[in-house]
Amino acid sequence: MNGTIVELLDGNAAHAEAFADRFDDVQDAQHPDAVTVCCSDSRVLQDQMWGNEEPGHLFTVGNIGNRVVQRAEAGEEVSGDVLYPIAHTGTEAAVVVGHTGCGAVTATYRALTDELSEPAGIEHCLDLLKPHLEPGVEALPDGLDGAAAVNRLVEYNVDRQIEFLVESDEVPASVDLVGAVYDFQDVYSGARGEIHVINVDGERSVDGLRDDHPDVADRIDRIWEY
Repeated sequence: MNGTIVELLDGNAAHAEAFADRFDDVQDAQHPDAVTVCCSDSRVLQDQMWGNEEPGHLFTVGNIGNRVVQRAEAGEEVSGDVLYPIAHTGTEAAVVVGHTGCGAVTATYRALTDELSEPAGIEHCLDLLKPHLEPGVEALPDGLDGAAAVNRLVEYNVDRQIEFLVESDEVPASVDLVGAVYDFQDVYSGARGEIHVINVDGERSVDGLRDDHPDVADRIDRIWEY
């Protein structure tokens, strides 16, 4: 057996022992308080970033580029894995979490500004991001290096995903929609691993958000107000 798999199973044994009595209330049904949409990245720990150790509390979705969009016959739709907890479990909060140095955003940026060849499955994911990121690429300030450009586009991508949810008829207006960035590269002021709120229900002005949400004003920040 692959040594990493053995280590994972050992870790799972410890998990099972610690969590044995935490599933009593959620064995037959789930009613998560929020759905979180994060990027598929080994550095993005979807439950640990929130300090969550409670089964049933968060409905976690991970994909390349923290997308809420999927392509259907009729065009773009809210992804089923994002919509499911909202439509069927009473979840009334959705959080889209990008992260600094995002590989999906980097690849999409390269695909829009240069040639990039990826396997078909990855290309499909990038194609879902391209139309949403292309206006952001065109609006980038001059003189940015690659890393600075990508981190601005990380915010832009989160904004576009939140915008898609705000405009969707499938998402009730009662659902709170929050966009955020997880920083482990010292891009924002704050500790590594901190989450910075950049968008609430489509509002992305830092001053406006801080006025509207004074209880979390110190967690609201952006690097690009466009």
